[in-house]
Amino acid sequence: MKLTVYHDGQYWVGVVEEEFQGKLKTCRHIFGPEPQNEEILNFVNNDLLNLLNRSSQYVAIKEAEEKKINPKRLARLAAKEVKKVGISTQAQLALQLERENNKKEKKVLTRQQKEEHKETLRQLKIQKAKAKHRGR
Repeated sequence: MKLTVYHDGQYWVGVVEEEFQGKLKTCRHIFGPEPQNEEILNFVNNDLLNLLNRSSQYVAIKEAEEKKINPKRLARLAAKEVKKVGISTQAQLALQLERENNKKEKKVLTRQQKEEHKETLRQLKIQKAKAKHRGR
């Protein structure tokens, strides 16, 4: 399990990556202003497991094929990795899939709520019409 805390330009964000049997699960937590050590420790001790349990999507990790690499290219790649800040592309992919699943669930829920609301308005309209018909 790996926790990466970085500044995304507006907020401080923590990304948790958990690898299990060749699959990756990620979660994202927004800290807001720059978090202190106590705040991060509190998050790890109290909220981390709940956050991981809520995200249900595991993404398969792609394994790169091993082949000979030119030493100069290898040095450039190593320098690029050292400069790299943030989260892995696998983690971004897992977060994107989780967001899409949450979006679909929210869409279904709001559609049901709208239909229920329309039905209650329809029933109310019918009751008013009946009351008018009766002369009340």
